[in-house]
Amino acid sequence: MHRLTAEDHERVSKAIAKAEEKSDGEIIAVATDYSDKYHDAALHWAVAAVMIMLGVVAAFPQLLENWYALLLGAWQEPSLQALLTLLLFFALLKFLGVLLFLRWMPLRMKLVPGSTKTRRVRARAIDIYKAGAERRTIGRTGILVYLSMGEHRAEIIHDDAITEVVTPETWGEAMAALLGPVKEGRVTDGIVAAIEEIGDVLAEHFPKSSEDTNEIPDKLIEL
Repeated sequence: MHRLTAEDHERVSKAIAKAEEKSDGEIIAVATDYSDKYHDAALHWAVAAVMIMLGVVAAFPQLLENWYALLLGAWQEPSLQALLTLLLFFALLKFLGVLLFLRWMPLRMKLVPGSTKTRRVRARAIDIYKAGAERRTIGRTGILVYLSMGEHRAEIIHDDAITEVVTPETWGEAMAALLGPVKEGRVTDGIVAAIEEIGDVLAEHFPKSSEDTNEIPDKLIEL
């Protein structure tokens, strides 16, 4: 993900501060390249490649003898031990080769199911929210805007008091405001637009009170 500039961070900070002027809500914004490295997905594909190769050899065992002759040029018929050793060598080569190719994250992400990305982005967002916003406000009015660029997904996670009065569907406009510009490469514009939408919702349900204080720093966090 293209790293945001100091000016981008300042824009987001000002947007958060402005949104919080109207309510007792506390907004935290987080952007990250990836929510997970998906090492297990790479391993799964490597194992699958090996299993496919073994299946092909099982269906056409003559292939193994042909490979042996091609590589070693032996005149005599290979022993079973020699063939199995060659098979093991090819299996290991296939396994390591697939892992090497899948070190390139764009390719790895193409091979990760969308449902897996969705689950892990949400799990990561919840973890960050719990660490950075949950129960850190007196009125339980913390809310997280989380953007995971590599998976092309975002989450809005909020504290107990907000959950009680605001339905998940309410955040549809905020999510649309976020993802629209992001898809066009205008990441900061999307984050700022989402914060403005969230600020309006919070102002409606949690208008600013005289005793409210700024309990969470008004800034964008890049992970």
